[in-house]
Amino acid sequence: MAKTAWIERNKKKRETVKKYAAVRAELKARRDYAGLSKLPRNASPSRVVNRCSMSGRRHGYLRKFGCSRLTFREAALNGLIPGVTKASW
Repeated sequence: MAKTAWIERNKKKRETVKKYAAVRAELKARRDYAGLSKLPRNASPSRVVNRCSMSGRRHGYLRKFGCSRLTFREAALNGLIPGVTKASW
């Protein structure tokens, strides 16, 4: 389980990215890189980290399901993810 401070920090980053999205797009269209550099660092979408929605883990993140490989496996084996079955051949 990730520290709650990391999860909250990532939420703040997402809010900041959303807040400055229009301004960033306008500055990029005008190629005003000096203006872009004056924006907060956390306004850049590349600073947001994909984290598991259940555990907060950042490594082994599956975009399609929004969770890490470990929580995905647990949820799939418990039948919590519809349409996912264990492979057998």
